[in-house]
Amino acid sequence: MVNNNKYSNYENILLSVLFLTFGFVFFDRLALSFLFPFMADELHLSNSHLGLLSSVLALAWALSGALVGAWSDRIGKRKPLLVIAVILFSLCSALSGMVTGFISLLAFRAVMGLAEGPILPISQSLMVESSSPHRRGLNMGLLQGSAAGLLGAVIGPPVMIAMAEAWGWRQAFILSLIPGLIIAFLIWKYVKPDADSRTQTAAHHDKQDAPRPRGIKAYAGLLSNRNILLCTLISCFYLTWFVVLISFTPTFLVNVRGFEPSTMGTIMSCLGVAWVIWGFVVPGVSDRLGRKPTLVIFTLLAACCPMVLLYTETPLMMGVLVILTYTGLGCFTLFMASIPAETVSRGQIATALGLIMGIGELVGGFGSPTLAGFAADQYGLQIVMFVSSGAAIVASLLSLMLKETAPAVLARRNLAVSQPSA
Repeated sequence: MVNNNKYSNYENILLSVLFLTFGFVFFDRLALSFLFPFMADELHLSNSHLGLLSSVLALAWALSGALVGAWSDRIGKRKPLLVIAVILFSLCSALSGMVTGFISLLAFRAVMGLAEGPILPISQSLMVESSSPHRRGLNMGLLQGSAAGLLGAVIGPPVMIAMAEAWGWRQAFILSLIPGLIIAFLIWKYVKPDADSRTQTAAHHDKQDAPRPRGIKAYAGLLSNRNILLCTLISCFYLTWFVVLISFTPTFLVNVRGFEPSTMGTIMSCLGVAWVIWGFVVPGVSDRLGRKPTLVIFTLLAACCPMVLLYTETPLMMGVLVILTYTGLGCFTLFMASIPAETVSRGQIATALGLIMGIGELVGGFGSPTLAGFAADQYGLQIVMFVSSGAAIVASLLSLMLKETAPAVLARRNLAVSQPSA
């Protein structure tokens, strides 16, 4: 018999630890953007350098997420990999404060991307096993959406900027090592080893393990599954929506819309607030309404956000509408975690999540911003808003072809089928 109280306590402890873990990943990933104005002159960096630094991190993130995620499934040792990854990316972030030029900074950011890439697929595979079916989507949404938004987009900017103003940008990077080491200790102390976790959660997980193919066969087998293929394609277009929007919006608001930098900062903060709110609301809704309809509806709403930035007249109204329409970060949890985790066997979860995230990062995080930048040079910066909105619309259309996976919805359907008609 499984002790339900003990199981529920561990579920909440694991959620808390992994919330801090992935939130701090985004805190570090976005730190360069916040500190770039402080370091650009000293290191002789240009906007092209910033773009390349972001791209190489995304490329490394994509490759390691796919490869190490699959490896963690194969060896069945996720906890030690998670501890090592957190320590490594924290060290690389701290070493960014000791660089002397672009090349050394590029090298540290690349290694940092390699360390950060596996953290999401490994964390979500741990979370899905320890989640009660009725709150699986909510847990995964808090981990992936709200954590990144709260620590990366709401808390991160003022904290990193305040440290840079008080002690300098180098010290701000170096001090980021401290919370990373604390989080690594929390993982080591509170996250159960795979064997223990598997024993305690077996009664709560509704998928049996299956034989695990390796290498190219593993990826080919996953992509032959309709939901996994669709989630991978959705990831490409959704990463395009997100990265293009988040990369170009500050410049767009100042240079095209003519807003003051302070006003631009306030609107960007609204994006962070929306990220936190929708990060758990959307997955929570999907637990009851279903993954597929939730993804379709909130993705169409996300497609409206670039149009809000393009056409809304006043900053106040723009901020309100941004909070109401910046729903896409909650959808990320559905196609990048919940749906694939509920589609494949336990032994393929990290592989599937790493594959979906990796290809999405390559196309949407690495390729699309460059193409959008070239288009902006040719046709004006307004074009990036149409690129972002169009990508979300395509993602919504692809979502219509998904098969439903939400446990509560499937249970209701099975109950309706089993009941004799009147």
